[in-house]
Amino acid sequence: VQLQASGGGLVQAGGSLRLSCAASGSFFRIDGMGWYRQAPGKQRELVATITRGGNTNYADAVKGRFTVSRDNAKNTVYLQMNSLKPEDTAVYYCNAVLGGTYYWGQGTQVTVSS
Repeated sequence: VQLQASGGGLVQAGGSLRLSCAASGSFFRIDGMGWYRQAPGKQRELVATITRGGNTNYADAVKGRFTVSRDNAKNTVYLQMNSLKPEDTAVYYCNAVLGGTYYWGQGTQVTVSS
């Protein structure tokens, strides 16, 4: 399973970005998908996850500002990020869970300037 993330970039505080992550390879179906992030000097942390049925979970720091969604037909997960803050600056990694195994994308940089 390969995960290809895109959509990162540089944005001013208060702005928006949309991340996408498409899964490819040979598999039957993907269970959970989601996004994690890692800021310099910090551990990787959960941002948002979504089950195949559409149930979502968000970190407290992004609730009300970020929205995770997925297109099962396209094996793609999205992260709409609004009202971005400088503390959202990090490398964002997408994640897919298949049969209990976690797969990770290569990461995409999101930088929010003040």
